[in-house]
Amino acid sequence: MTEKKKGPMPNRDGILLLGSTGSIGESTLDVIRQHPERFRVVGLSAGQRWERLAEQARDFRPDFVHVDEARAGELRQALAGTGIEVLSGRAALVELPERPGVDTLFTALLGTAGLEPLMRGLRAGRRICFANKEPLVTAGQAVMREVHELGAVFLPVDSEHSAILQCLQGEQPEDLERIWLTASGGPFRGWSRERFQAATREEALRHPTWTMGAKITIDSATMMNKALEIIEAAWLYDLPEERIGVLIHPQSIIHSMVEFRDHSVKAQLGLPDMRIPILYALCWPRHERLEMESPDWTSVGRLEFEEPDLVTFRSLGLAREALRRGEGWPCVLNAANEVAVELFLEDGLAFGQIVDLVEEALAAYSGGHSGLDELIDLDAETRRRTRTLAQTLAQARNTTCC
Repeated sequence: MTEKKKGPMPNRDGILLLGSTGSIGESTLDVIRQHPERFRVVGLSAGQRWERLAEQARDFRPDFVHVDEARAGELRQALAGTGIEVLSGRAALVELPERPGVDTLFTALLGTAGLEPLMRGLRAGRRICFANKEPLVTAGQAVMREVHELGAVFLPVDSEHSAILQCLQGEQPEDLERIWLTASGGPFRGWSRERFQAATREEALRHPTWTMGAKITIDSATMMNKALEIIEAAWLYDLPEERIGVLIHPQSIIHSMVEFRDHSVKAQLGLPDMRIPILYALCWPRHERLEMESPDWTSVGRLEFEEPDLVTFRSLGLAREALRRGEGWPCVLNAANEVAVELFLEDGLAFGQIVDLVEEALAAYSGGHSGLDELIDLDAETRRRTRTLAQTLAQARNTTCC
């Protein structure tokens, strides 16, 4: 029997969620579920996880869903009779933000896959909530130029950048002295470089405070996650890298801080739960109710801060150097890191070789890319080159081991 589709309620924000089956996507849907009077899911997009996408679609009844072409047939069969349109392919993904009914584009796609849909969403006048760093890291100048020219609402979902956004509300831009990004230190805080280099996959995926997907968890273990946030912050808040500080804060209670010209500091505190910055982005500039526990400040005990170990966590220095060199360098940094993490998760690379491989890719780059199309080509070229470089590293690893 054909299910009757629910009609839209007036004045609800139409949400297009890209990356709905990942950890951020699931948390976003949990937030939306708590506010049915305010939000309506218009579209959902996932990669290979068509079965989970089908469950989400039956739950939220969007107008359309998008999946990898190889899974489209199975998804269509699973959603037969629901009236939900099933789309697939890269071209369709890029065009999703332009579809009728979309008010807010919430992008939680891994890597640079979300760059082109994000740009389409900006040009279509959509409100943008972005949970992935890679578009700004890869093409920050081009993205922010569009944001400013179009007067777009462009809101970060990262807990650190959400914290900065909240701290800056009501403040004058010229009063900002610097920002402080906090980092938990990941699972390898305090480890020697030798022990760090030999870390296992299981150890790297054991984050002490946050529950995240595999890629971002590995980035946290190498501190590449924080390295990318430095680049992202430079574009978002128009700051040179020397005015963006990083502090290790193992409790993960302070999510970032803003320091003003008079050296007073504002910090945003909260439990390490991604639903908080997700809800804030969706409801900005308001703080709406979220069904979760309140912080027990007596159990926190104390708040600790440390300088990052720049010898062990070399990714921070690489990011600052890439940012100083210019737009093409961060693109190479990001693309090489994505390939390196993927290879590590597939057991094709040792943990200590992740940053080695990124460094090799940067050394092989000679510069010269600036426009958006050039950077998209550079991203693809870097991925190919990095896989070739990885084969050399793997051979060196096998020679050393054997």
